[in-house]
Amino acid sequence: MPLTYEHQMQILKDILSNHQTDCCGSVSECEQVERLVKSLMANTAISDNIRPVLQQIYDYSHNGISAPNLNDHINGYQDNLSQWVNDMNSYS
Repeated sequence: MPLTYEHQMQILKDILSNHQTDCCGSVSECEQVERLVKSLMANTAISDNIRPVLQQIYDYSHNGISAPNLNDHINGYQDNLSQWVNDMNSYS
């Protein structure tokens, strides 16, 4: 059964919140974030207001996959992570 838009957004927010809270994550989480964002971006029903945020999240996860030290990468995005979650809460 495919995930609904709401489920995809919730999973995405959960992963980003965990990265923000724990200051660490895994490559597989970054890969999952990439897949979720691609799926959401392909959804014509999502608000145009959230698309730039999703693009930033995609770039974050894409760069995290190949980062020499993923935890340092996540730490460098602490402010962005909380802002992205707030933005998604206001647009979803």
